[in-house]
Amino acid sequence: MSVITKERPIIVTGSERSGTTLIMTILGCHPEIAVPEVTWYYPRFRPYIHTYGDLSVAENFRTLVNEMAYGTRKPFFGLDVNPVIFANEIHDLAMGKEQSFAGVFTAALERYAQAQGKPRWGEKTPYNLFYIGEIVEDLPDAQIVFITRDGRDVCAEFLDASFGPTNIYAASELWDMGQKAVMPWRDSLKSDQWYDVNYETLVRDPVGELKKLCAFLGVDYTDELLAFHSTPIAQRRGQTKDNAALADPISDKYVGRYKYELSVRDQQIFSSIADDTMRALGYEELAEPLALSDEQIALYEEMDGRYRAATLDAPAGWIVFESYNDWLVDQREARRRAGVWSSVPDPAPFPIGHKHEEYFSGMRAKRQWKDHYSVKREYSQTRSVL
Repeated sequence: MSVITKERPIIVTGSERSGTTLIMTILGCHPEIAVPEVTWYYPRFRPYIHTYGDLSVAENFRTLVNEMAYGTRKPFFGLDVNPVIFANEIHDLAMGKEQSFAGVFTAALERYAQAQGKPRWGEKTPYNLFYIGEIVEDLPDAQIVFITRDGRDVCAEFLDASFGPTNIYAASELWDMGQKAVMPWRDSLKSDQWYDVNYETLVRDPVGELKKLCAFLGVDYTDELLAFHSTPIAQRRGQTKDNAALADPISDKYVGRYKYELSVRDQQIFSSIADDTMRALGYEELAEPLALSDEQIALYEEMDGRYRAATLDAPAGWIVFESYNDWLVDQREARRRAGVWSSVPDPAPFPIGHKHEEYFSGMRAKRQWKDHYSVKREYSQTRSVL
């Protein structure tokens, strides 16, 4: 089932640490476009929609609405709303569209746009890049804005961040898989539906690139876009180590950071994984690839899993968001035991069954290692990091 909205939805995506948050806050400054904080709706809910049973059943649909409405990264999108009736508002808006994931998704974003007094909405989630097919199916009129950045700089930022992959192999693999996932869509979608933004070009010529982006979206360019760093989202994120740059005007000072943050060996390992992808995207001057043995790869993967889990409750960790994600998994199992659903569809929706299913569905660590370290859940918002 699909939903056609009055104004074309804008879906912003790309690898984490590529500039997706920058584009999110820039577009949110446009007088016609409302873009809330990252939702992670597609990764967390879309592959598991079968676990809600028949959505034409009022109780099942209400469950989906509640879990999505109360599960935003920034509670209630940061809106000044009555928490008791917020889900009811989303439910009623969705009922006017269709009883489906797409109906709830568009209703939630429409509710945010209404609060902002803007006619059009956009949504940004990095891992949406793995769900382009589902997005196009659900929102056939959507315009997709994809931002690409030098994968080596992405990896350098990953290794300095409080979330995501923790070693060069894991970071390189994740970046490469994401780029490969979108290549078929870049080639097959129409020019009015897919638009590529290059991070390096954007930060060096922001006005020129934003004018092109606005033309693609069919809106007028305005210098208000360059004031993104003064918005509440940017100022809040700018107080964190991982998003400090967002509180300042656009700068190219982060281009090429891999040159002094990644060792030569790190760059060689990156090349062994992503050399072909980098060249296809127009990046050159790559280090000579250094092949890893199966034993080395297995160790990199295990250590990445261990570190991700062990640091969830560290300063600037993601334990609150992770706890909600774990709760969602528990709810799926509870519904299965209650007979709401019995088996995974055949073929299984992506990423069910993939070795990185948990990561692709929004988890920051795998249950195997969270259980190993007896990581306790935390639902207080006092340590949430955006």
